Amino acid sequence: MASDATVVWTDRFLDYSWTPAHPMKPARLRFTMALAHGLGLLEGIETLSPDPAAEADLLRVHVPAYLDAVRRARPVPPGSGPPVSPPFGLGSDDNPVFPRMHEAASVIVGGTLAAAGEIAAGRTRRAVSIGGGMHHAMPDAAAGFCIYNDVAVAISWLLDHGFDRIAYVDVDVHHGDGVQRVFYGDPRVLTVSIHQHPATLWPNTGWPEESGGGAAEGTALNLAMLPGTRDSQWLRGFHAVVPGALAAFRPQILISQCGVDTHREDPLADLDLTVDGQRAAFAAMRDLADRYADGRWLAVGGGGYGLIRVVPRAWTHLLATALDRDIDPGTEIPDDWLEQVRAYAPAVRPPHTMSDGGDTAFARWDGPGGAPETGDARVDRAQRAVDTAVLATRRATFGLLGLDPEDPRD
Repeated sequence: MASDATVVWTDRFLDYSWTPAHPMKPARLRFTMALAHGLGLLEGIETLSPDPAAEADLLRVHVPAYLDAVRRARPVPPGSGPPVSPPFGLGSDDNPVFPRMHEAASVIVGGTLAAAGEIAAGRTRRAVSIGGGMHHAMPDAAAGFCIYNDVAVAISWLLDHGFDRIAYVDVDVHHGDGVQRVFYGDPRVLTVSIHQHPATLWPNTGWPEESGGGAAEGTALNLAMLPGTRDSQWLRGFHAVVPGALAAFRPQILISQCGVDTHREDPLADLDLTVDGQRAAFAAMRDLADRYADGRWLAVGGGGYGLIRVVPRAWTHLLATALDRDIDPGTEIPDDWLEQVRAYAPAVRPPHTMSDGGDTAFARWDGPGGAPETGDARVDRAQRAVDTAVLATRRATFGLLGLDPEDPRD
């Protein structure tokens, strides 16, 4: 009998560890799992430990010369400094070489492949691997803290194992450029990315006009949010684009990249979401998978650099959402977890509940010019900006999906 949900986890995910000063630290994963256990969320849940991805699977996406370069890469001696444009993106400030990098990155890919395999075999409806989500890695280069593109590898694997309509929804603050690049010309894969506006944030891609190539035109959707976008505005934009696109595409499985660097405290970006807004996004994707993909939902992690105050709470909510064990936002955080994080980062004020008190109520998009006036000039400007972005995305893609860009019913 199939289980409702599978959690993929191994302590080997913690080996994906850059330099001490690097913002992506394995502590964010360790504290997420500690919090999930501390809240009793994983009681009775047997986690699935993955094997490293095989070379044949890595070669689904990455070129042989790049795999060889990752295997051969050695850390740069202290003080010598990285080259400005290192070969294959390895050795830059974003992607410094660390020991056994190939092995660590292969386990990340293996985790996402294991999740895909459980769903494809019918052993589970939902699977989540918070170690995954390395959406920037390119076929021939590391980029944006990502060595191997686990999501793209898993999508390729699923295409060879019974799936021919796969929807990928990326809510990381950065554009899901690597996944989009791999499947830009493949009409079997719908990629949707909701991210900070590319004029204001790396990788400076993800414009609404990037809509897919050739036979796949209309299967890449990009919704660009201006800095300062809050929960209610972000959710208005999400619901104005994602459900309609999924309804038209009719996916057999939904894959979600759940980066949480959209948070207002994230040090690397400028959106203004709370963990409450992120929790609402996860719940929305679960519901969309139930509605349009027979409940098949594969969720992975991604970005998120608020190591103590943000990522553990947000991804604990993600695990809870996948497991149908939703956590009340007012739930207090266990004392033993607070002691752990205080010992790790005594200067950081830890959170005490699973909520930021965010307002996740939003007015649904109701067509061009329909943004409601609240009387608050800042909110009204932001709402109009989101509606402008929504229209740009819908006008670039919805007609190609057989939908009316101007009609809020689509």
